Amino acid sequence: MPLWAQLEADLRRRLSDGEFSEAFPTDLELTTTYGVSRHTVREAIRHLNQSGVLQRQRGRGTVVNRAEFEQSLGTLYSLFQSVEATGVEQTSEVLALEVVTDADAASRLEVDPDAELVLLARLRLAGGSPLAIDRAWLPASFARPLLGVDWSHTALYHELERIGAPVPNQGQERLTPMVPGPADRQLLGLERGTAAFFLERTGTRDGRIVEWRTTVIRGDRYQFVSDWSTGGRAELRPSAS
Repeated sequence: MPLWAQLEADLRRRLSDGEFSEAFPTDLELTTTYGVSRHTVREAIRHLNQSGVLQRQRGRGTVVNRAEFEQSLGTLYSLFQSVEATGVEQTSEVLALEVVTDADAASRLEVDPDAELVLLARLRLAGGSPLAIDRAWLPASFARPLLGVDWSHTALYHELERIGAPVPNQGQERLTPMVPGPADRQLLGLERGTAAFFLERTGTRDGRIVEWRTTVIRGDRYQFVSDWSTGGRAELRPSAS
């Protein structure tokens, strides 16, 4: 590994261990501690900035970005838009893109158990680092053209609109903590036993269910927030199960 990559890896390890809670070292401090050139330090910091782990702030220097991405509760969110709104590039790696039959997904979509569905599963990355695993099922009756889309840098709802398919304008979401299984944990780069968010969404268009989606999101890189005001209402509800 190049020297800057070795430095980046060690800084990531120290950050994961909870170091630098008070302040992140200056470039000069890092060159002294590690015995490397300022160019090596700057290259390592540049990559940490690009991945969203650190931020350069005017008047404060380099700071640790503990909560990189936020999403307000009560909105039909777009992971693509919420990440790119922070200035970090969101990309995707396709894990599955195919026509399937799935009785459970069909039940959620309120279609026949043997109805053909389009399954789109993606590893979502922010700044090149894993953020979430997103799986969406849609009726093939209108979603089949999605099979030819390049998903590396686009949003599902944008592509639905482009092909003239129904785009959700309402939805219900359920957010729960969970510990990912080995396969998802490896894709997300999480340590064993590390918790994540599990988001389940049913998206509707004018009362018609058009999407069922599940998303496993890294809890150390994403947080959900609730905005409230006098006379408004924000609440956590117990599960019906």
